[in-house]
Amino acid sequence: MRKIWVISGLILVFFLIYFLQVDIFSSFTIFGIKPNLFVIYILFIGLFANQTLGISFGVLCGLMIDLLYGKTIGTTSIMLCVIGYLGSYFDKNFSKENKITIIFMVIGSTIIFELGVYFINSIILQFEREYLYFIKIILIECLYNVLLSIILYPLIQKTGYIIDRCFKKNNILTRYF
Repeated sequence: MRKIWVISGLILVFFLIYFLQVDIFSSFTIFGIKPNLFVIYILFIGLFANQTLGISFGVLCGLMIDLLYGKTIGTTSIMLCVIGYLGSYFDKNFSKENKITIIFMVIGSTIIFELGVYFINSIILQFEREYLYFIKIILIECLYNVLLSIILYPLIQKTGYIIDRCFKKNNILTRYF
């Protein structure tokens, strides 16, 4: 029963993040570039929940994003699925306790997501690739995502451990005695 409440909460957080992404951060851009909160969100789910939930939420959130304002349907879904998988991979191989590790995870996930979406869309839509402009976008978006991750880290960590306890039974660090 508790899992249903947590999943319902994650769905509500998706809509909150969508509102922030579309309404709030459209006004607060750095050189016209806004952060990608969905990459941070799906990475967070992959890190603290489990691989299945990270991949599932990646696909579903990506599909919703593509349907609402995507040029092609499926590219965001595929790449957020990859980010959900990466989150579970990072969980198994790296510590979630260290802010520096989280920063590198956010940077890596942002780069992988943006590269994947850019190259998949360039193949599907057949547009000419502009590498220098694209690198500028990735660097600014990484900076923005890292700043938001640092600011939101205490909230992410506290909420993450609630999700961790719900979906992972053998995690000693988050178990109550």
